[in-house]
Amino acid sequence: QANLEASGGGSVPSGGSLRLSCAASKYIGSAHCIGWFRQSPGGEREGVAGVNLAGNTWYADSVKGRFTISQDTASHTLYLQMNSLKPEDTATYYCAADRTTGVYCYTLAPDALDDWGRGTLVTVSS
Repeated sequence: QANLEASGGGSVPSGGSLRLSCAASKYIGSAHCIGWFRQSPGGEREGVAGVNLAGNTWYADSVKGRFTISQDTASHTLYLQMNSLKPEDTATYYCAADRTTGVYCYTLAPDALDDWGRGTLVTVSS
C-alpha cells in the first residue's frame, strides 16, 4: 500500500460502520498533523478529523461522537472508525498530512494539507 493510500471503504446501510485505514510510515511521528478529509460528488473538500504529534484529536462537528481517528505507531497505520453512518457521510475519503505547521488539526481546513493519497469511496444508503 502506497503511503497515504486509503482503504476500507464500501457500501453500508444507514447506521452501519466502516473502518478506514492508510499506511503512513513517512508521516506518523514526523508530520505535525495527519488526518482525513472527504469529498462528496460535486462537493467541496471537507475536513473530517486530525491527530497531532502529541496524540490530540480534532473532529468536524458533523462527525463528532460518531467517528474516531487513531494511529498505530508500531505499524505506522492511521485509522478512521466510522459508526452510525448517515447518507450524508457518502463521499470519497482521503488520508492526508500537514507536514510542518499542524494547522490542519486546529482548523480542519483542507488547504492546510501538504500531501494526500488515493481516496476510498464510502457509500451510505438510506
